[in-house]
Amino acid sequence: MTAARPASLNVLFIGNSFTARNDVPGLIEGLAAARGLGMEHRLISAGGASLKMHWNKGEAVKAMQRGSGGNAERYDFVVLQEQSTLPVKNAARMHESVRLFDGAIRDAGRGGGAKMALYLTWARQHTPEAQKVITEAYMSIGRELGATVVPVGVAWERFLRGHDRPVLHDKDKSHPTLAGSYLAACVFFGVLFEQSPVGIAAEVEGLSAGDVEVLQRAAAEVLEVS
Repeated sequence: MTAARPASLNVLFIGNSFTARNDVPGLIEGLAAARGLGMEHRLISAGGASLKMHWNKGEAVKAMQRGSGGNAERYDFVVLQEQSTLPVKNAARMHESVRLFDGAIRDAGRGGGAKMALYLTWARQHTPEAQKVITEAYMSIGRELGATVVPVGVAWERFLRGHDRPVLHDKDKSHPTLAGSYLAACVFFGVLFEQSPVGIAAEVEGLSAGDVEVLQRAAAEVLEVS
């Protein structure tokens, strides 16, 4: 992977607790800073929110419009994270919402604007077989719209096949531990900056150096084949 992205990015995240828990955007910023890169972000999040809920509320669309021209803030990426079980329960509804946001992103970015990135999330601990459905739901709409897909759930799936530690799922078997969020951040860093996260030396309070290393490598491995 080569460093083809700008040295600094501005990213709008739209999602729920899977993005907000442990401050995934902040973890990405920390990885970038340790590599001499920059990232600013805005997070629009609500607990349990679906993309359709965000669309109906209107705040996310307004944020994209404000960032689309003149001296206003301009986003390089708009990251969409769907409610975690909806890709399994109703992929068609998810795809409908992503198409709505895709149109809004394109409208706001005429003349050059943000690229849509889809946050492919993970299956709950007690239903690992759901990952295949989640992955296909994100990948299929990503192919249709030419969107960037951030394969966090794929990285989780592969990591869990071979590792018991560090633990990725929190006690509720759904939300991420700090290690799970850090793995997500490493995958995001690799996709957004087109660089491997391996070897980034920034310390993460709550994770050992060994945990950091194994999670960075897990992210890099999935990015090599994604």
